[in-house]
Amino acid sequence: MKECNQCGKCCIKYSNGFLTTSASQIDYWDNYRPEIVKYVKDGNIWMDSDTGKRIERCPWLRKAPKQNKYTCDIYFDRPDDCRFYPSTLDEMATDGCEMIEEKDLANPKQGQKALDIIMQDSRQEFE
Repeated sequence: MKECNQCGKCCIKYSNGFLTTSASQIDYWDNYRPEIVKYVKDGNIWMDSDTGKRIERCPWLRKAPKQNKYTCDIYFDRPDDCRFYPSTLDEMATDGCEMIEEKDLANPKQGQKALDIIMQDSRQEFE
C-alpha cells in the first residue's frame, strides 16, 4: 500500500454532493469555523448559501499550481466521510485509488491491514 499521493480522484468523485458528516462536526464548524458552516443547510454539506442547491465540487478542494496534486483547505476540519476514506480495498479499486498496489489485491487481508494502519490517525478519534 502506497501513501496517498494527493491525486484528488476521491475528492473529485465524492465532493459533488451527498457527503455526510456528524451533527457534532457541524456544531464545531458553527462555533469555530463559520466560513465552513456557511456551506451547510439542514444538515447537508456543500450547499450554496444563496440558492440552497448542492455545489458541484467541494469548495475547499484546490489543485496545486503546476502539479497533478490536490489539497484541502480544511483538511484538519474536513467532513467525517473525508476522514474515513478510503475504508476498504474494494472501494479503492472501484475508485481507481492510486494508493492500492497489485500486492494488496493479491493478498486482500494484508492489504486491508496496511490500509487500516495508514488510516489510523484519521480514524482514531472516532473509534
